[in-house]
Amino acid sequence: MMPAVMWFRRDLRLADNPALLDAVAAGGGQVLGLFVLDPQLWDRSGDPRREELAAALRRLSDSIGGRLVVRRGDPAIVVPALAEEVGAASVHISADYGPYGQRRDKEVEASLKCPLVATGSPYAIAPGRILNQQNRPYQVFTPYFRAWLEHGWRRPVDAPANVGWLVAGGEDLPKSTVDGAALEHWNEYVDEVARYDDERDRPDLDSTSRMSIPLKYGEIHPRTMLGDLARKRSHGADAYRRQLAWREFCADLLARHPDAAWKPLRPEFERMEYDEPGALFDAWREGRTGYPFVDAGMRQLAETGFLHNRVRMVVASFLVKDLHVHWRVGARWFLRSLRDGDLASNSLNWQWVAGCGADAAPYFRIFNPVGQGKKFDPDGAYVRRWVPELRDLDGGAVHEPWQHGGASGYPEPVVDHADARREALRRYGAIRRS
Repeated sequence: MMPAVMWFRRDLRLADNPALLDAVAAGGGQVLGLFVLDPQLWDRSGDPRREELAAALRRLSDSIGGRLVVRRGDPAIVVPALAEEVGAASVHISADYGPYGQRRDKEVEASLKCPLVATGSPYAIAPGRILNQQNRPYQVFTPYFRAWLEHGWRRPVDAPANVGWLVAGGEDLPKSTVDGAALEHWNEYVDEVARYDDERDRPDLDSTSRMSIPLKYGEIHPRTMLGDLARKRSHGADAYRRQLAWREFCADLLARHPDAAWKPLRPEFERMEYDEPGALFDAWREGRTGYPFVDAGMRQLAETGFLHNRVRMVVASFLVKDLHVHWRVGARWFLRSLRDGDLASNSLNWQWVAGCGADAAPYFRIFNPVGQGKKFDPDGAYVRRWVPELRDLDGGAVHEPWQHGGASGYPEPVVDHADARREALRRYGAIRRS
C-alpha cells in the first residue's frame, strides 16, 4: 500500500488532529510528516513568532521520534516533489481559511499528481458554517456567538496509534530558545478558570492563560479546550468560551472578506484622516509616550513578545485615537512583535478598536490611558514591573507621575489626551458628514 503525506501547518500536534487520522488510514499506517518553511510566511514573521514556531516544530518532531521532515521553499514545488519522491497516495492537510493559505493550497493541489485531502480546520467550527435564518453570515458577534453555541462541535479525537513514520531528506529544525508544553499548561490553567471572568482585565495579576500562542500553531485544538471547559460550571468558564468564539468570529470575517486584513470593513473609513507615523509612533513602540499604562504595555511587548488583552486595546486606542496613526501601522507592528501574531485576530481586533470593523466599538469610544490604568492596575504593580523609572512612586500614583513631581528619566506626555480626543472626534465627524 502506498504511504500518505501529512503536511503539517497550523496543526502541530498528534492528538485531536482529524487530518492526521485520515492520513494514517489512507497510508495504511505509513505516513511521512512534512513541514514546509515557506519564505512567504517565514521571511515576513518577526523573531518572536519564528522562535515559537521553531519550538513547536521541535516538540512535534520529538513526539514522532525525530522524524518530522522539514524542507524550505515554495510549497507548490516542495510538496508535489516530496509526494512523488515517496510515492504518496495522497497528501493530507487541515483546511486553511486565511487569504494566503487558500491561494497556496489551490496552487499545491494543481501541482500534485495525487489528491490533496483537507480534513478539519484550526477552529471548533470552520469559517462559513455559522449562518443566520436567511442563510447569510453574521455581521455582529453576539448573535454569531449564540448560533455558534447552538451549532456545537465534534468531540476531540485521540492521537492515532501504531503509525509508521517514514523518513526522507530535509533541513535541520530551526533553532529556538523557547520551552513549554501547551497541554500541560492548559491542564493546570483550566482548574483555575473560575477566576477568569473576574481577573481577565487585570494585567497586574498575570492570570490570563496565554493559550493564544499554542492555539496559533495548533499545538492544541480549541475543541480540546472546549471539551475541558464543558466540565467547568462557572462565569469564568463561560467568559473563556466566549473569547474562543470571538477568535472564530474573526476567522470567519477574514475568510469572507480577505481584504479585511488591511482594509476597513466599513468603507467610509477609507476617507479617515490619519497622520504619518514619525516620532510619535517611535515613542509609542518604544514605550516612552509619558503615559505609564501605555508604556508598560509596549515595553512588555518588546521584551517578551506578549501583551495582555486589556492592554492591547488600550495601546491600540492610544495609537489610533491619541496619536492619529492608521491602525494598519499598529497591526503590522504587532504582527512583527507578538509571539501569538495571528492575522485574523490581529487585524480584526485592531479594526474593532479603530471603529471600522464588524461589531465595532463606536469610534467615539476612546480609551483614557490614565483611567484605564487606574481601573485595571489599581495599585500600579503592572506599571512598576515594566517601567522602572516609576518604581519609587507608590500605589496608583504611577499612573499620573506628573501629578506627583514626575520621575527622573521618564518623559512628559507626548500629547494631551483631552486635546487628542477632541481631534479624533473631529476627524470622525468629517467622514460621517462626507
